[in-house]
Amino acid sequence: MSIPRILIAGAGPVGLVAAACLAEAGIPILVIEAEAALPDGLRASTFHPPTLDMLDRLDAAAPLVEQGLICRHWQFRDRRAGPVATFDMALLCGETNHPYRLQCEQWRLTRLLRDRLAANPAVEFAYGARAVSASQDEDGVRLVIEREDGGQETLEGAFLIGADGARSAVRKALDIGFDGQTIPELYLTLSTPFPFHEAIPDLANIAYISDPEEWFVLLRTASLWRLLLPTDASEPEEVMLSDARIQQRMKAVLPVGEDYEIRHRTAYRVHERVADRYAVGRILLAGDAAHVNNPLGGMGMNGGIHDAFNLAEKLAAVWRGADASLLRRYERQRRKVALDVVQQQALRNRATLNQRDPAVRAAALDELRRTSEDPARHKEHLMRTSMIRSLQELDAVA
Repeated sequence: MSIPRILIAGAGPVGLVAAACLAEAGIPILVIEAEAALPDGLRASTFHPPTLDMLDRLDAAAPLVEQGLICRHWQFRDRRAGPVATFDMALLCGETNHPYRLQCEQWRLTRLLRDRLAANPAVEFAYGARAVSASQDEDGVRLVIEREDGGQETLEGAFLIGADGARSAVRKALDIGFDGQTIPELYLTLSTPFPFHEAIPDLANIAYISDPEEWFVLLRTASLWRLLLPTDASEPEEVMLSDARIQQRMKAVLPVGEDYEIRHRTAYRVHERVADRYAVGRILLAGDAAHVNNPLGGMGMNGGIHDAFNLAEKLAAVWRGADASLLRRYERQRRKVALDVVQQQALRNRATLNQRDPAVRAAALDELRRTSEDPARHKEHLMRTSMIRSLQELDAVA
């Protein structure tokens, strides 16, 4: 007989949201995290309206709103001509309690949930414990972890949630396919306190800037602006991340007299992949372990949090005696969203931003402009890009 608890590999937003939901249902939890402490890098920073509605259930949305930046508008711009289409999320009033995007670093959510869970005697944490492999039988699951000193240990539980990221050891242990594509360019992300909103006319706090030569994205948080630039993968990292090269690229975005103050810099590969399976017996995948996509549209973390709420609800029901086939419905529902909504919207955003054919690019921007000018189409676009519509459509997935 296995130990009556649920193992969760990964203490990012997805793993900790799942842990919080399951702990509220009175289920013992062990959270396993590879790092010695919770990471505090910038990473994702956009919370969509339905994600905040879900976090309300954990009394977690309000503290994030207090720490973040409410963004009512977001826009597509032409690099030279300026705003093309500005979308007003106030049109979502009545559809959500949070008709805006919230710009707030993901580590603020993980710290909040960690601190609350640490006070729950039914929740344990194992830090500095990297998931290595996983297995199961009809009675339970086993997760092999490696400690920082190289020593290994086997943990047991009734179920295992693999929320251990895109390189998920849990997914690999089950030999689950993770097909898709790797985007040819790297994404370079830079953070600065420079007030772009004061220097660029009519700039929304979230702006996707299209250009046939070099597109980019500007996102504002409560204290910083984040700039995302596509980067040639052949450029050596020591050059790409050097002060001189970064200043050169930022001044190409907006020329200024003095050098920009850079608070953070990182470059990373971007993949578009969805796992073949999310549920195999007693082992479940969620978040980046199950699906990864480019960040254009801010759907990655949000989709993972939606996974966590969906999975936790079904897993709690199975824990209380419901048929385990309920977990396969989790797979069908959330995998469909990853394939049909998250991945497709992210790809459309990228295609619009870096389209080089003048006629195709003009047509795409004109379509966005017409959408923003028509109230009904404007709202439907917001319903889809905010992920509200995908959640409404889940009930149709048997």
